[in-house]
Amino acid sequence: MAKQKAIIKMQTYGIHSQWQSKAKELPKIKEFTTDIPAEIDIEFGFIVNIKNARGSKINYCIEHPGIHDQAGKLRAPFTGEIHITNNDWEFYLGDTIWAPVEDKCGPWRMTIELNKRIVADKTFNISSSSSNDRFKKRFAYI
Repeated sequence: MAKQKAIIKMQTYGIHSQWQSKAKELPKIKEFTTDIPAEIDIEFGFIVNIKNARGSKINYCIEHPGIHDQAGKLRAPFTGEIHITNNDWEFYLGDTIWAPVEDKCGPWRMTIELNKRIVADKTFNISSSSSNDRFKKRFAYI
């Protein structure tokens, strides 16, 4: 019997609750957006659902606008590989802003590849402009 084709759906993208690496739950969406204010500890990214791909591997990449390490050298994009563990699998790909925020501003492109094909792709624009005021007004209760 032929293997079923994988079905990939982006479920959320934008600002999420804080990701907890040891928790089973994925972050919850707070706002669907690609415009992210440059505020320390703000969590952004996307959640994908992948069906019919158990046993496969995905490769992810987070291309950032030019973050420097402690020695002042430009960091490479953040990459990794994950095994899909079941036939109805959810995965969160995201990051957060940390100090100093200046080198975090700009486009952050996040991609997921399955079988050497990009199956999820989203670019987030991090800025320290008036988007911060818009966010604070909209989520004044946070």
